[in-house]
Amino acid sequence: MSAVRRLDPIDARILLALDEDPRATVLGLSRLLNLARGTVQTHLERLESDGVLHRFSRRLAPAALGFSVSAFVMIEIHQGQQDDTLLQLRATPEVLEVHGITGDGDLMCRVVARDADDLYRVGQSLLAIPGVVRTRTSLAMRELVPYRIDPLLTGLAD
Repeated sequence: MSAVRRLDPIDARILLALDEDPRATVLGLSRLLNLARGTVQTHLERLESDGVLHRFSRRLAPAALGFSVSAFVMIEIHQGQQDDTLLQLRATPEVLEVHGITGDGDLMCRVVARDADDLYRVGQSLLAIPGVVRTRTSLAMRELVPYRIDPLLTGLAD
């Protein structure tokens, strides 16, 4: 992951307000936060150009697209083949995230599927990727704490 600019309290306040109302306008944010319109505009432009704000599609629930099964797949790869393996993983639509990790495996992937049979298909397609030695799949039974960043933003904004 590339280095990301550290946020300041104004950034945090703007992001928290956008989290509450993603369609808020610059003028609306400036009024709500009691900041100059130019200040809000400058901060938003910087957040976008620095890659702090991600694509809207990251907020979508895969189940809304018919992918109700979620799993984590630990992948062990042949050393020296990571780049080729990652290209293939990126080309697999059901792979939502890939993280390089320490420990027993090399990569941790979050994948989705339509049902158990589809998860089996996804798992087999991952095993067929050149460079993949073995996989271990853990089915996510229920999301207990969803991805969240607002507690960290709240701490920075205060």
